[in-house]
Amino acid sequence: MSGRTDSGTRTEIAEVNDVAGPAEEPAGDPAEGSAEDQAEDLAEDQAEDLAEDPAEDARRARWTAGGTGAVLTLAGVTASLMRLSGVPALVPAAYAVGAGVCALAGVLGAKGRTRRALWLLIVGTMIMALGDQFD
Repeated sequence: MSGRTDSGTRTEIAEVNDVAGPAEEPAGDPAEGSAEDQAEDLAEDQAEDLAEDPAEDARRARWTAGGTGAVLTLAGVTASLMRLSGVPALVPAAYAVGAGVCALAGVLGAKGRTRRALWLLIVGTMIMALGDQFD
């Protein structure tokens, strides 16, 4: 941390100094480090602009929905294949149906329908969990 204060604190300090009286000037050149301060402020502004970019948020949501759908689909298919023998047929079927719902959610999420994808991911996971209860 650089030890700098934010702009809101600076105004509060200035108001307190005005009320309390003039403060002593700090030793050294006041322009010293101003280029560094400006560079840091510019970097912080750019970071804030990236964080507030709605296109970046949408892109991140699409990648998250698509990736989560793919992972849950892979988990459901794997669980379905592992449960094929020795259990009622409803168990692997539930895993397979849940995996299909999660695959659909991944596709919808990648196309930008992230709210629907979220709900489908929840439903697919619940179907898989319900199928596990029949074991």
